[in-house]
Amino acid sequence: MGILDAVEGFAGGQASGALAGLGGKDLGGMVNGLIGQGGSQLPGLLEKMHAGGLGNVAQSWVGKGANLPISEQQVKAILGSDAVAGIASKLGVTPDAAAAKLAGVLPEVIDKLTPDGVVPDPQALSQKVMGLLKL
Repeated sequence: MGILDAVEGFAGGQASGALAGLGGKDLGGMVNGLIGQGGSQLPGLLEKMHAGGLGNVAQSWVGKGANLPISEQQVKAILGSDAVAGIASKLGVTPDAAAAKLAGVLPEVIDKLTPDGVVPDPQALSQKVMGLLKL
């Protein structure tokens, strides 16, 4: 089970906010692909955001306090148009719709994985993922 299986549970009504109603298994699988099994690719995603000029956005998701939003265009710029098109194809939506869904769910998922304001080491991150799965 991956982190986005947890998102699927949130989307099913167990959580409010950005995750509620944002998709099901398909969206969960897509975000799981971005973050990696057990959150293993989270540092790499955050590095891409920093390299792409979105370090302040990434830090807001990890740090304590309000999460800054990310736009559809920024999601496409960070992930690449081909990756977003592939996600859209798997979701059965347009690339713009896929980018919008990702923009809505990524801040809250990453925020929940980093409640102490830092990206945990891989073992601790995996434990946080398991904690999310129990919600």
